[in-house]
Amino acid sequence: MSSTIAFIGGGNMAASLIGGLLATRNPVQLLVTEPDAGKCRELEQKFGVRTSTDNHDALSAGVVVLAVKPQILQTICRQLATQLAHRAPLFISIAAGVRSADIERWLGGGRAIVRCMPNTPALVHTGATALLANSRVSAEQKQLAEQILQTVGITLWVDDEARLDAVTALSGSGPAYFFLFMEALQAAGEALGLDTATAQALTLQTALGAARMADQSDVDTATLRARVTSRGGTTEQALLSFEQADLCNIVLQALTAACHQSRQLADELGKDSA
Repeated sequence: MSSTIAFIGGGNMAASLIGGLLATRNPVQLLVTEPDAGKCRELEQKFGVRTSTDNHDALSAGVVVLAVKPQILQTICRQLATQLAHRAPLFISIAAGVRSADIERWLGGGRAIVRCMPNTPALVHTGATALLANSRVSAEQKQLAEQILQTVGITLWVDDEARLDAVTALSGSGPAYFFLFMEALQAAGEALGLDTATAQALTLQTALGAARMADQSDVDTATLRARVTSRGGTTEQALLSFEQADLCNIVLQALTAACHQSRQLADELGKDSA
């Protein structure tokens, strides 16, 4: 297998992965195909990688990362299928909502495919990515896919594609939920008399600190919550208010809606174009 990793699409997520890979790989081992010549020049200057405006050049690589928008992935795959012939690269798709069986069909069948569901914190190398391998992916290829995605955060494997809809609802869309809560927390602080800068700084640091404590702790979040909740104290009153508003059920309803939408989008994206 060629040691080259090719990215079809030079957007933010591809750039983030490239940045992570450069810690262990020579830039000449990385290729980006991107129709925008200006973006190609930017990537060359920033990372020293090779670029091309022809997607077919990616097929010389051992790994092809499909880093394009879901809406154009079918077109890209059908174009690649015309020149795949006897080539057998590992395809890694980071296109949200497109099922691996559809990708394999568009590529002409018989292809090793790892489908990934990353999230936007990957852009600052604190992402969470779930991976699913089809039956044609070897153990070596699974390890390689994991190594690539681990450059931007943690990775977890799932063995059922339906679970990727739940992953999408939880971690894929999850950053937005935390942003919303942080917005609400800051706004509440301001309503209680804090100036904007103070409320924002306290919100950001509190979110960061809580996440870091949870990540580094040897106990679960329920235990951590209990430890900072004194009987009759301020935290208890706030948490009682959340319970009265049925916060846990609100979150469940929200993720269920997101999961359902993920399935519907996958069905729509998987339809073959005329």
